[in-house]
Amino acid sequence: MLDTHAHLDFAEFDIDREQVVQRMRQVGIDNLIIPGVSPEHWPKQLAIAEQYQCYFALGIHPWFCPEDVDKAISALTFQVSQLRECPRFVAIGECGLDKLYVDNWSKQLVFFDAQLTLAHEMNLPVIVHAVKAHQEILSHLKRHKLARGGVIHAFSGSPDIATEYIKLGFKLGIGGLVMNPNAKKLLKTVSELPLDSFLLETDSPAMTPLNVTEKRNQPANAVLFLDKIATLQKKSSVLISEHLVSNAMQLFDL
Repeated sequence: MLDTHAHLDFAEFDIDREQVVQRMRQVGIDNLIIPGVSPEHWPKQLAIAEQYQCYFALGIHPWFCPEDVDKAISALTFQVSQLRECPRFVAIGECGLDKLYVDNWSKQLVFFDAQLTLAHEMNLPVIVHAVKAHQEILSHLKRHKLARGGVIHAFSGSPDIATEYIKLGFKLGIGGLVMNPNAKKLLKTVSELPLDSFLLETDSPAMTPLNVTEKRNQPANAVLFLDKIATLQKKSSVLISEHLVSNAMQLFDL
């Protein structure tokens, strides 16, 4: 199995990162993708990815938009060009739009547009953070027409919105929210849409599922989400696991 979205580099894992990785591998999750969030975070992110031989993406998250837009975009472009031949570098992101962060909305739009342009130029998929902004994100994606598509991280929407993304070549990242019985739209989406539409992710250390006592989420929890997807799809966990791994390999060219 593969956790397609885990911030293993974040400080929450500094005290026991080795044990977290061991636990992940013990339950059958062989690797993960560490998304990038800002120029300040990249050095540690890349060091952790190298240490554990993880896949990684590079990007600027809407929560972490730097003050100097031109400098940050230039830094991202340079880093991407330097790492383009690394086989573990698989995507641009985490990038996107988040309407809960209204103070930097105009910067979010600029950074998102720039990263979609970069993904197009480098022929890479994107990892998209989408919160309360599906229409704006869909508009950007339709304009950029990315050949490699990408993933809508932590998807929680309806089958109709999901289908709009799928038409554009995107997959949907399914994580801890699938364990919440009140996430009616998401549960309907996972139940009704083809298995080709989904990727498995945790967003560790965030988005801890309801039925886990530890406050911090971790990659090993992905097996819980896999079993829930299997229940919703009325298929075996083994079949779901194989299919979701195949989806990730196809999208990220692993």
